[in-house]
Amino acid sequence: MTKQIVTKGVITVAGLGTRFLPVTKAMPKEMLPVLDKPVVQYIVEEMAASGIKEIIFVTSSQKRAIEDHFDHDRQLESVLKEKGKYDSIKPLVELIDKLRFFYTRQSEPLGNGHALLCAKEFIGDEPFVFSDGDSIIDSQVPVIKQLLDIYYKKNASVIGVQSIDNKTDMTKYGNVYGTKTDEPKIYKVEKFLEKPSIEEVSPLGLIVGGMRYVFTKDIWPLLEKQGRGSGGEIWLADAANQLSQEKPFYACEYEGKYFDTGNKLALLKTAMYFAKKEGLLD
Repeated sequence: MTKQIVTKGVITVAGLGTRFLPVTKAMPKEMLPVLDKPVVQYIVEEMAASGIKEIIFVTSSQKRAIEDHFDHDRQLESVLKEKGKYDSIKPLVELIDKLRFFYTRQSEPLGNGHALLCAKEFIGDEPFVFSDGDSIIDSQVPVIKQLLDIYYKKNASVIGVQSIDNKTDMTKYGNVYGTKTDEPKIYKVEKFLEKPSIEEVSPLGLIVGGMRYVFTKDIWPLLEKQGRGSGGEIWLADAANQLSQEKPFYACEYEGKYFDTGNKLALLKTAMYFAKKEGLLD
């Protein structure tokens, strides 16, 4: 198989954000701020720093603010330049200029697997990276780049994982099962299991942390055939599990600190971490 350079990314942002109501009635949860940047901008920055050139967002009707954020506002930019305040928006403008953004809508909430399928026509047969819109991973080397490095070696799909010791905590996450390879922190995936019982947790201690993937085109037919799972929805984890049975699939225990911003306390903890990192707190 000829190795292809990965230039496209998918970010799913179609969720309703019910845990943050009432603020998410008018604002997408992915636009909630961590200091002076919305959550989703951290993910876009990670993709851009990993060499991605085009990003498609899978959205819903309430997500127009995301489209506006990643677009030029020439009037605002002009006013800020006149007032000597352009530096406050310059990083975002430079990010927008690095990438091309595309949008498609998930017509009904049928799970993240269905949401990803909405991007199939845009991606075609190319390999691509995927992330949800909730998670931030702080790392020296962008996590997506770490995964892409493995993809280019193996020419196969890759998932980012974390290793934890507490078996009770492991039951709260998707677990990854497999075998060690000759390379440190790289595993050959044998199966995925979502929130297993404490007796069934992965003996490797591996959990899905941050929803970062590199996928080959092999994921598409499996998603198209994937039946509805938990809650009557189509889940990416089920299709990824099937893919690991049929094709080589690798897990990379990435270097980085993972933050799930999907609830109020987690979002607050994330903001506190970055405030300390930037010297805003002692």
